[in-house]
Amino acid sequence: METMQFVNFLARWGHLLFGMTWMGLLYYFNFIQGGYFKAATPEALKDAKAKLAPEALWWFRWSAMFTFITGLILLVGLAKQDLLNAYIIAGITLGTLMFLNVWLIIWPNQKIALGLVEGGDGPTAAGKALLASRTNTLFSGPMAFFMLAGPHFVSGGGYGLKAEGSTGLLVALAIIAALEVNAIVGKQGPMTTVKGVIHCSLALTAVLVALLVYV
Repeated sequence: METMQFVNFLARWGHLLFGMTWMGLLYYFNFIQGGYFKAATPEALKDAKAKLAPEALWWFRWSAMFTFITGLILLVGLAKQDLLNAYIIAGITLGTLMFLNVWLIIWPNQKIALGLVEGGDGPTAAGKALLASRTNTLFSGPMAFFMLAGPHFVSGGGYGLKAEGSTGLLVALAIIAALEVNAIVGKQGPMTTVKGVIHCSLALTAVLVALLVYV
């Protein structure tokens, strides 16, 4: 038992470290690098795309990978202890989609947009990568809330709010699924600007929490 508790602690520690790296780079790309790319001189932009962006994307995608792996270890422990609740399920869903967006949409399209691979439509690929990245930023607010809420924000955990209703969870998952479909084939909409995506993330957090608590 003590060995398993130690493994769980190491996984939780690693999940936090890798997650901070991943989310930090996600916010860097969306809040800083995008604006710089628009304002940079042609020479500076070319240099950044050749040297800075590929390096940042390496750390970005592998921190996402190890955040996901350590999260799976934690999930096994929670399942064995029968500690899963609606908050954790919603958080896992958001985190998993964010991980898949990194590896299946953002990275493949960024390779084309940055000219790291031959062929492909650079502007179209950049647009696809940006939409998935904006969606990950949108998901990051509620994902972080639910990961913290899972063990702390439930009845008996200090706040007395329940997260047990299957109806609210199903509606929340349906909304998340619709937003993910938009990430694949839709448009940025109000997430075009940094302010817009931040406001959308906060609003989505409020809506999803309300569904889990009151429906």
